[in-house]
Amino acid sequence: MSALRISLLKRFTMEIKELTRAEEQLMHVLWQIKKGYVKDVIEELPEPKPAYNTVSTIIRILETKGFVGHTAYGKSHEYHPLISKDEYQNFASDKLLTGYFDNSVKRMFSFFVQKEKINVKEADEIMKLIEKLKDK
Repeated sequence: MSALRISLLKRFTMEIKELTRAEEQLMHVLWQIKKGYVKDVIEELPEPKPAYNTVSTIIRILETKGFVGHTAYGKSHEYHPLISKDEYQNFASDKLLTGYFDNSVKRMFSFFVQKEKINVKEADEIMKLIEKLKDK
C-alpha cells in the first residue's frame, strides 16, 4: 500500500485532536506555505525564531498526530498538511461552541457582543447573513 494511501486511511480513521499553541502556530505556517522543509517553516515564524531542533520535533509530533505528512528526498523531508485549515477550524469552533456555550450560537454571539468583540459593521454583516438565511 502506498504511503499516500496509508496517510489518507489514518486521516479518515482518526479523530482530530486539539493542538497546543506551538503546534497550531506551525500548522498555520504550513497551511500558508502549503509545503516546505523545516527551514522554510522557521523563515515564516516571528522573531525570536525557535531553534531548528525545536521546530523539527514539533513537526514530527504533528506527523504522529496525523496533521502533517512528508515526502522524503534522501535524508531531507518536505512537510505538508494532511488536515486542512477548514477541517481544524470546524473542529475548534465546535469544541468552543459545545465546551463553553452549551452548543448555543445565541449564547456565543451574546458573549462576543458583551465583550465588544463585534463592531457595528460586523453586526450589520451578520444581520445580512441572517436575512439571506431567512430568504432560503
